Formats: sequence, C-alpha cells, structure tokens
Amino acid sequence: MMAPAIILSACTALPEVGAGASPADAGVAVPPARYTPVLAGTTDYRPVAPKSWTDSNRQVAPKEKGK
Repeated sequence: MMAPAIILSACTALPEVGAGASPADAGVAVPPARYTPVLAGTTDYRPVAPKSWTDSNRQVAPKEKGK
C-alpha cells in the first residue's frame, strides 16, 4: 500500500528554488574583483640575532610592587 506512493513520488517535479539572482541574467550587478596578496597580514619569522639572557629575563620577570 505504501510502496506505490513512494515509487510515484520519485516521478514528481522538484520545486524551483529561488535563492538569489539567476545565473542566466546578464543584467545582475556584480561586485568588482579585488586583489588581496596571499601573505597580507602575516608576521615575518625570519631568523634574528639572539637577545641576551638578562634582557629576556627582565621582560618576563614579575614586576616589584615597591618600584
């Protein structure tokens, strides 16, 4: 009883989905293409000379409250 309904449902047309403008419409406004470099906003991690240990330790040491 249910099998014919399932089989015949495959023969029906799919509903038309209207999400946005039609790709065939030549009058649709298209935003201009922009160039963005691939490395825009990245940080340069080239090797640098090492810092002295005393300077490095002073930067990460807790600050004294009295000073």
